[in-house]
Amino acid sequence: MLRLGQKGENAAVLYLRMKGYRILERNFRSRYGEIDIIAFKDDTVVFAEVKTRGSHPVATPASAVDIFKQKKIIKTAYFYIMNKQPSDVDMRFDVIEVSASGVRYRINHIENAFEI
Repeated sequence: MLRLGQKGENAAVLYLRMKGYRILERNFRSRYGEIDIIAFKDDTVVFAEVKTRGSHPVATPASAVDIFKQKKIIKTAYFYIMNKQPSDVDMRFDVIEVSASGVRYRINHIENAFEI
């Protein structure tokens, strides 16, 4: 049985595909950290952190992506770019909030959620 976080990531992948993104990697890991989804659209590599919460969360899911998590994501993104993409590619950092209520998911895609 899938955990809530895995279900949220699956919902985020479906959402991104419907919006025209090509999924390059899921759960990419390096010694610096992990990135939930790496996607490509409009000549930009998008590094997306997915935060899933059940109904009635106390805080927004994106608030869990603090400065320490952002630094890990940025380091991991540079590792990915250095090893898998041309170095002159555009990139951005998104947060995808998934609110789960039963079998329904509400998605809030925050583009450029943080910068380098």
